[in-house]
Amino acid sequence: MSVTRRPRLAALIGALVALGFLAPYVVMVLDSLRTSSDVKSTPPSFLPREWQWDTYATVLGDGRFPNWLITSVLVATGATVLVILIAIPAAFMTARHAFPGRRAFLLVVLITQMFAPTSLVVGLYRQFFQLNLINTYAALILTNAAFNLAFAIWILHGFFASIPVEVEEAANLDGVGRVGMLRRIMLPLTLPGLVTATIFTFIAAWNEYVVALTLMIDDEKKPLTVGFRTYVTGYEQHWDQLFAASVLAVVPVVILFALIEKHLVGGLTAGSVK
Repeated sequence: MSVTRRPRLAALIGALVALGFLAPYVVMVLDSLRTSSDVKSTPPSFLPREWQWDTYATVLGDGRFPNWLITSVLVATGATVLVILIAIPAAFMTARHAFPGRRAFLLVVLITQMFAPTSLVVGLYRQFFQLNLINTYAALILTNAAFNLAFAIWILHGFFASIPVEVEEAANLDGVGRVGMLRRIMLPLTLPGLVTATIFTFIAAWNEYVVALTLMIDDEKKPLTVGFRTYVTGYEQHWDQLFAASVLAVVPVVILFALIEKHLVGGLTAGSVK
């Protein structure tokens, strides 16, 4: 195969892979523009037999979707902020300073990743019931932060550890304290890792379902993942509204990805090239 054809073949393969990933979203958008009966009809058709353009207005005007969206934004943002505030000093201390029990601490942090929220949901419910936090945003924020903290600590630990020790020594010679070094020197150098930890924590909290289903009782306080269940029940099936709400739920994450995509790619590929 000639050298000139290789980039074209790679571009073609990349386009086919991208099309495969985009296909479910295309189907989801088309189904949101069908009538609910058309979604269930057999044999299925790729394009809607009857176009329905007011589905999105119906979802947004229902009143429930904005409440679910607010809950998801509050929980995902709160959990992400809490994780970053705890992970930064924890990763900095374990990466740049030796202290007794450091390896044991990192091992314990890693072990927490082995427990799925589903396996702990009964214990979580009992704990928050005793704390009178059932049906509160705080319960979801604390739970999501706890289950995503280990990932953030480990990824930031790797970035902090990769910074040359000469940088820290030069800062000490200039009289920069530990807090100033972290804020003015270390954080700017680890920005790609910080962005990576932020986006993955946000998405994990945004998509969480089992704990939210268990802890949230009031319909208006449920996040999007749980609220979507009300569109399709044993008594009514609004498939068109379900798909429309799903499309709208993807938009905030897509916008976030677009804003920080440059830093995210840098964080995921850091260390591959010296």
